[in-house]
Amino acid sequence: MTNATPVKVEAADGHQWELLATMPEHPVASLLWLPALGVAARHYQPFADALAREGVATFLHEWRGHGSSTLRAGNGSDWGYPELLQHDLPASHAAMTEGAPPIPTIIGGHSLGGQLACCLLGRSPGIADRLWLVASGAPYWRAFPRPTRYGLPLAYRFLPWLARRNGALPGRRIGFGGQEAPGVMEHWAHTALTGRYEVDGMEPAPEAGMGAIAAPVNALLFAKDWLAPESSMRFLLSKIPLPPKAVRTLDAAALGARADHFHWMKHPDVVARTLVADSGLDLTGGA
Repeated sequence: MTNATPVKVEAADGHQWELLATMPEHPVASLLWLPALGVAARHYQPFADALAREGVATFLHEWRGHGSSTLRAGNGSDWGYPELLQHDLPASHAAMTEGAPPIPTIIGGHSLGGQLACCLLGRSPGIADRLWLVASGAPYWRAFPRPTRYGLPLAYRFLPWLARRNGALPGRRIGFGGQEAPGVMEHWAHTALTGRYEVDGMEPAPEAGMGAIAAPVNALLFAKDWLAPESSMRFLLSKIPLPPKAVRTLDAAALGARADHFHWMKHPDVVARTLVADSGLDLTGGA
């Protein structure tokens, strides 16, 4: 197994965390990977190791409030998408690219990580040559199939209320997310109810530049993933109309494991090989 090297990162507002860097001997591309809601970076280390075997240097971002982050939501400690998009992600990207060899750069993510990767790339189009999405899609309730969609608006209103009432979302107790900041849940729920990535007071809106993204997209879905069905992925991709997109669905036979929202993380080899193969040998966007 490849050993990850922790890289200490500090945002402009003083928040600190460790970016986990996994480097192959001869990297052909570098990837900034954004986790799902409530998932610490270390849980993607098997995925980073699998990508290293394919020649991709992988840098695992840590969400504010989780894992190596110096902050925890609650007791008056709150934040939202502005802190993630304007402070933390640019700092991780800068740490990844500092002193890096001149190889193609990819940004990607799982679930919420994929959504915010799209937002970040829209805000800063030059930061990556390609976009990778795994089990990701907009949480917009109308983008889910019937009958699932009908119960979602109630849940989307309840979760931010619960986070505010408790000072943080008790995700481990309710089986959704982790100890999430109320601001994050409010901004996530706004997208889930309206279909738009926008935050009061944040200009331009997080999704404002997504329509101009030109980086090719590789997206993987899983056959039994009700949290990110193909319809929600297609809705997210509709906000990125310009680049070529390759969307593939993996079932249990292809994956060699249960094909759902999280189980692939324990069996990441097929996901890593598929992303690299579908991107082609030239990861600069010309493939």
